[in-house]
Amino acid sequence: MNALLKRVWIGLAATLIVSLAAVVLPDHIQIDDDGRIHLGAPTPSPSTAAPTPESTSPPLTRDAVDEVIRTAVSAAGLDPAQGRPTVAADANSNRTGWMAVREKTAAQPEMNAICADLERQGWTLNPNGDRPDASRSYKRGGWYLLVSTRGKTQAPSTTSALTDSQTYLTLTGLQLNLSDIPLPEITVRIR
Repeated sequence: MNALLKRVWIGLAATLIVSLAAVVLPDHIQIDDDGRIHLGAPTPSPSTAAPTPESTSPPLTRDAVDEVIRTAVSAAGLDPAQGRPTVAADANSNRTGWMAVREKTAAQPEMNAICADLERQGWTLNPNGDRPDASRSYKRGGWYLLVSTRGKTQAPSTTSALTDSQTYLTLTGLQLNLSDIPLPEITVRIR
């Protein structure tokens, strides 16, 4: 009985590992014809040519993302100088952002105009989990941009209090490259 329970637990653990890997890095899972599941970066055999990588945008620098933000804010009819950066220019090279206090009635059309300009600049909409009336996220060149309007209850504690008719309009940029995270090669045989 103990051996059976042990095999069940091992099978459940293997299933969990494969499921998590399928969600996080779906292109790093290979299933052979004999039922073997390989996790990790595929190891090319000498007889096969290496797969061509997906065409992606070239990596962007923080300065380039800052310029994208300024351009999108300007395209929405706002002066970037009227807002403030959310991360100091010399603080972190993989984060950036901009924030301004706006009237709630104007914030949604301004957010829509910013999003339209980001798409014009080649940013790809990432609709998973977005709420079109409150936040949208975009990706390009290893960076993710979140455009959002935040109400009074979610206001950062370091800023001044908002009136009932005001909200925050924010652009938050984060450089994230999940493909740089090494995943060990694991082979599981399920019988």
